[in-house]
Amino acid sequence: QVQLVESGGGSVQPGGSLTLSCAAVGFTFSSSWMYWLRQAPGKEIEFVSSINTGSGTTYYSSAVKGRFTLSRDNVENTLSLEMNNLQPDDTALYYCSRDSKGTMKGQGTQVTVSS
Repeated sequence: QVQLVESGGGSVQPGGSLTLSCAAVGFTFSSSWMYWLRQAPGKEIEFVSSINTGSGTTYYSSAVKGRFTLSRDNVENTLSLEMNNLQPDDTALYYCSRDSKGTMKGQGTQVTVSS
């Protein structure tokens, strides 16, 4: 059974940091592009970052580029998103997903940034 389980969310002040993790089971993780998406209250789900197979090339939305770093461990089948200099606009439910549209995503982990 395919499962994606996110963890690591929480509440931080502006300028703070969090690292989100995603544990993947039930499919060939090393052969899959992986994505982080997020959805803020009242907004559409949006792309945050992705990582390809093989070389692990990463891609970021303009909103997070330079602040977030995505990595993968193909032995442990995990995905990590290091988030630095968090801002209130980063407040959202963050999802690990196998596709860019979020049709194959986990349950999400909440990130709240406020003073």
